[in-house]
Amino acid sequence: MAVAPPRPQIPPLNSLRAFEAAARLGGFSLAADELCVTPGAVAQHVKSLEAWVGADLFIRRSQGVELTELGQNVLSAFSAAFDQLGLAVQTLRSQATPKHIRIAALPSIAQLWLSPKLPSVREAASNLTISVTAMEKEPNLQREPFDLSIFYQDNLNSSKNTFSTKYEVCKDIIFPVCSPQVAKRLKVPEDLEKELCLHDASWVEDWAKWVACALPHTPLNTDGSVFSLYGLAIEEARNGAGIMMGHQALVEHHLENGSLVAPFDTSLTLDRALIITTAQSARNNPYLELIITTLLGK
Repeated sequence: MAVAPPRPQIPPLNSLRAFEAAARLGGFSLAADELCVTPGAVAQHVKSLEAWVGADLFIRRSQGVELTELGQNVLSAFSAAFDQLGLAVQTLRSQATPKHIRIAALPSIAQLWLSPKLPSVREAASNLTISVTAMEKEPNLQREPFDLSIFYQDNLNSSKNTFSTKYEVCKDIIFPVCSPQVAKRLKVPEDLEKELCLHDASWVEDWAKWVACALPHTPLNTDGSVFSLYGLAIEEARNGAGIMMGHQALVEHHLENGSLVAPFDTSLTLDRALIITTAQSARNNPYLELIITTLLGK
């Protein structure tokens, strides 16, 4: 009679995911945010994996955790494995529902750049379903369920990612914008001293960078109201509440319809660009190229 000994058990997938995320991100709390669980759950999963291995993968310290030598040695292999698993899952989803395009975008981009272009996209591809998710942090298209993302990216030339294709929409060019009524009071940049400057909490250095360019030898106080949403700050500028630093791609629609104006000629091109990134899993989607072409205005 054949003997069928019990097969060795492998650790649960959740334990492996928790370890890989915590090791890659450098902490249990960051891993918890990515995995949408609590830090305690991540810690418990990692503890379970360590018990299965019979060795520590992290050194626990009062200020956080640090990978052991064993943990460092296996991290790259686990990350590569989960990247491949993520790609397989996303490819399956993309091929199963090719007419459902999922877009992730920075909230300001979704509201001020993408939204005015969606009617043209719908006209060009009326048989598609397009979902848009506004999020502050650019998603990992290798693992998260999006076909493309639209974000500002810094230092594009130094970016190396073989898992995606990038399309540069435009450079990030900034300059002050305001309502036509407020613009009547502004003749030269020095006139800003008498006005209220509006700020976006995410791009806190915008005003300082532009002032250094426009008035390199003139100190200018640009303190003013701060908004957590760029779109809200732009609306306040349209309402005449003050002057906002405009990002060209985000304010071009308002400049065209005259609700905002650029009172000065000086603009500043930042080392940043608006980028459309497509997921590797969606490269063979026949509808994606049509959407990108429409968004780029080609």
